[in-house]
Amino acid sequence: MSAVSISEAKSNLSRLIAAIETGRETEVVIARGGRPVARLVPVAAAPDAGRRLGLLAGQYPTLTLEAFDAESERIAALFSGEAT
Repeated sequence: MSAVSISEAKSNLSRLIAAIETGRETEVVIARGGRPVARLVPVAAAPDAGRRLGLLAGQYPTLTLEAFDAESERIAALFSGEAT
């Protein structure tokens, strides 16, 4: 871990970022008037969520437009409170 002043950080931001990226530094503390106010650290890699689209492909029967429309009246009755 190294500590730098705000003016040093402004002047050498690219160098500081490169040090973090390459692993030469694990953390850089930026100080104002000798008091730490911020830390520059590497961003943790986002976990690979894996493939999500099509996750349930083939798990349910295909719903045709005709089958969907056949339920329209029953669904409307359920919403209006007329269904038994």
